[in-house]
Amino acid sequence: MNHELKIVTTADGSKTIYNAEVGELYHSRNGALQESLHVFVNAGLNYFLDQNNTKEVSILEVGFGTGLNFLLSADACTINHINLNYTGIEAYPLAAQMMGQTGYNDYIPAELWASYLKHYPGALAGSVNINNNCLLQIANCKLLDFQSGRQYDIVYFDAFAASRQPEMWEQQAISHVEGFVKPGGVFVTYAITGNLKRMLKALGFSIQKVPGAAGKREMLRAIKL
Repeated sequence: MNHELKIVTTADGSKTIYNAEVGELYHSRNGALQESLHVFVNAGLNYFLDQNNTKEVSILEVGFGTGLNFLLSADACTINHINLNYTGIEAYPLAAQMMGQTGYNDYIPAELWASYLKHYPGALAGSVNINNNCLLQIANCKLLDFQSGRQYDIVYFDAFAASRQPEMWEQQAISHVEGFVKPGGVFVTYAITGNLKRMLKALGFSIQKVPGAAGKREMLRAIKL
């Protein structure tokens, strides 16, 4: 186990990881589970599905981290018979052993959890089938090095906070992400700043202020026009 990483319990009882080198948690200290459900599954995935009559959805996650956002999204898509093609970008992947200590098996079916742990190493090398509905691949690279010939329906932007990882929130990074979003696609993140809103608007997005997860008044959702 990396001595810079430590499992911690957040306010809603769910666990996350503290990265001592960055000085930041992977999820909100006010609740890892509630944040992932509120910001990404509900404001991102469910919003998109409500707006679009489709049985297929593609998601790009910037900052794959512990995989919680993927697991909750995969569970929701499996329940609703939606085919999910999910790509995560993660420059510093966690070890499968540490993943296994998060306790996220409490929030998803046992078979999904077991398949995720089994196929996680393979997802770092290419696309793997987690189940009949969900395809996962994890690009082990920095954001600006990520390349893909495809565009996605939804972007989960879950980088560390700008105070800890400012380069992820700068013009170059946000512009790079924009190129992977389909017209009509949804960009969601837990943060909302004037600078981020201006950048996304200039890149052709319609900005929506959405009530934030516990501990935050607002979050941002943007729709590519």
